[in-house]
Amino acid sequence: MQKSTLDRIQIIVGRGNFFDSPEDRISYSYDGTPMITQLPEAVVFPQNNEQISELLYLANKEKISIVPRGAGTGLSGGSIPVENSIIVVMTKWNNILEIDTANLTALVEPGLVTAVLQKEVEKLGLFYPPDPGSMNVCTIGGNVAENAGGLRGLKYGVTKNYVLGMEMILPTGELIKIGGKNVKDVAGYNLKDVVIGSEGTLGIFTKILLKLIPLPPLSKTISVNFKKIIDSGNSVADIISSRITPSMIEFLDNTTMNCVEDYTKIGLDRNAEAMLLIEVDGRGSSVDEDAETIISILKKNNAEQIKISATATEALTLKTARRSAFSALARRKPTTILEDATVPRSELPVMIEKVRTAASNFNIAIGNFGHAGDGNLHPTCLTDERDSAEIIRAHKAFDFIFNEAIKLGGTITGEHGTGLAKKGFLENAVGKEGIDFMKKIKIAVDPNNVLNPGKILTMAPRCEGALPSKREQIPEFHSHLH
Repeated sequence: MQKSTLDRIQIIVGRGNFFDSPEDRISYSYDGTPMITQLPEAVVFPQNNEQISELLYLANKEKISIVPRGAGTGLSGGSIPVENSIIVVMTKWNNILEIDTANLTALVEPGLVTAVLQKEVEKLGLFYPPDPGSMNVCTIGGNVAENAGGLRGLKYGVTKNYVLGMEMILPTGELIKIGGKNVKDVAGYNLKDVVIGSEGTLGIFTKILLKLIPLPPLSKTISVNFKKIIDSGNSVADIISSRITPSMIEFLDNTTMNCVEDYTKIGLDRNAEAMLLIEVDGRGSSVDEDAETIISILKKNNAEQIKISATATEALTLKTARRSAFSALARRKPTTILEDATVPRSELPVMIEKVRTAASNFNIAIGNFGHAGDGNLHPTCLTDERDSAEIIRAHKAFDFIFNEAIKLGGTITGEHGTGLAKKGFLENAVGKEGIDFMKKIKIAVDPNNVLNPGKILTMAPRCEGALPSKREQIPEFHSHLH
């Protein structure tokens, strides 16, 4: 990038908000995705809408790339820089602008940490349900960009179910406002759902309007172990078909349980093949009735050590341990590849076995956990990127896992996004026509491909500016897929 361009960027945001030393840039050269890094040309912290617009006008004029970023917790490479790019960091935009108790909404800035919002609205007896595993770090803007899920997705849905509107700046620099506080609004195209999950490729959020709901007054948390992993999958399928909707059904296999126990030391059974963590919530006697029905289903499926948490603190300890699964697994080996495959819930027992087959056939260690009630599993490979042969086997294993998920009517990602890491799988999931439609939207909104290029889609002619993931650099990785 030319020095004159960098000088112009520094003038736009101010000297105190511009960083281009190697030490400053390296912290923004990666996110939560393993084995993909790229240094940006500079890192900036814009202070207002006008600065973001000016940066985008300059990017279109000079044909440079802008990569928006929140906390950098993403797991698909969505916020990793590309060549000739600057990182626009939004973490200082972290205010709650309004909590409207009459309309049950919250207007927030995109850099607000998810857990901070939850704590503030719960003080008012309200509830913001989406709870990604990284909720104590991740930001609302990133959640919306990735359409993040979480433990409570089974009953309450994911981020998109709680977004009423947003203010955003388009790749060409114009400000647009979408949605509002109306419960009903079908005026024109549903632009809101186009930009949710667009991974920073269609605009930069500056304000986000969220829906809140009343805080459930009662909950019960059940932990249960299984000698056979297939029984845990069958239990989930039976609970779903029983017409009960728990707020949470979380799954951990033996590898994950042992890593979590090493990390948290809360007394998990190291010999069980799997465990489920189930929560029901609501009002009145229905909570007890649902818990009793679930326990009877668990017993029918050979469950052991069924335990209802005695206190809210005990329940929180279990849920916190579950949220630590990725961190706990990451302690086992130098490189941790956390993936995200989702199938219809009735196919969960089959998908659990497919993951075990992949680990066995390709001789790699996989810990498996996830949001079982959503059919959303997180097979996690414990490996070492210095062992190139093992990395190739790991990539082939995930190739197999994603293919099997699609065969079962599933998808390549339920909540992590496509980013750099999975775009090679996207056509197999959505078809060539789906890819072409997405490209038409991207070209219409971002004709010069300046905003987060190379993520989700490879666009011509500026595709050379996008950094391919290391998976894409290994020919064998996509061999079974295509």
